[in-house]
Amino acid sequence: MTIAHRDARDYQIIFLCSFLSLGILARDWSLTPLAIAVILTTTLVVQCLFTINQQGNFGRWFSWHTWQSFWGHQGWKSALITGLGLCLLLRANHLSTLVLAAALAIASKFLLQVRGKHWFNPANFGIIAALTLTGDAWVSPGQWGTGIWLGAMFLAAGGLVLGRVGRWDTSVMFLAVYAGLDLLRNAWLGWPPEVSFHHLENGSLLVFALFMLTDPRSIPNARSGRLIWATAIAMVSLILQYYFYLPTALFWALFVLSPLTVLLDRQFPAARFQWWQKAKPVPSN
Repeated sequence: MTIAHRDARDYQIIFLCSFLSLGILARDWSLTPLAIAVILTTTLVVQCLFTINQQGNFGRWFSWHTWQSFWGHQGWKSALITGLGLCLLLRANHLSTLVLAAALAIASKFLLQVRGKHWFNPANFGIIAALTLTGDAWVSPGQWGTGIWLGAMFLAAGGLVLGRVGRWDTSVMFLAVYAGLDLLRNAWLGWPPEVSFHHLENGSLLVFALFMLTDPRSIPNARSGRLIWATAIAMVSLILQYYFYLPTALFWALFVLSPLTVLLDRQFPAARFQWWQKAKPVPSN
């Protein structure tokens, strides 16, 4: 008998690739194949550099063992997920800006961490870096448009991935607090609920809540910590959006509150997430 393993990143890669294809084909995005190739290549190359350096093989680039170790390490899957996230959300006029965002996103995983856990969601860090360091980058929250069918598709796919990862509580808490406060604000202003419903059907909001906000390696380990963290991000997002008129409020809220993860992990100790999970024994061939 052998033990089969499952890696939740496989599901994330499949769904993110599907959403990227949908955006290009159905939403008529301006994202070019060259831009996608540049982002994905940069994330994989930088991941490779840091991984090989960590393993002490930096001087043996042409060794088969070096490359076998890199692919066996499975970190390339996380790098690919980061690259796909940047393809879905970040836009720029120049390829150099995309290279900068992708490189800094992966570098943040290795350089900004505490006890082996990185502070920031890599894709979010890359987006914020591109927005602040260049005048060339932007995020288009409305690029997905709105629609019940789109929201249902995101929720279904996101639910499958989060079921594998076990971090569905973070998305549910974030969306519940975000939607609840948005509805209360609009009611106080005398606006009908349809205004909030239209806002909540935004595809970018769901991509953020279901895939970026739930990265298990950069959010609190314990459920109590995740619920507090998701609540804080929802509240800060709405404040930045409605009182400071910041269109990228979601990403700034996540960036600013990410270091809070370290404090919440200390307050609510729990086992750290591992991508690999043992599945049921299966017969050997």
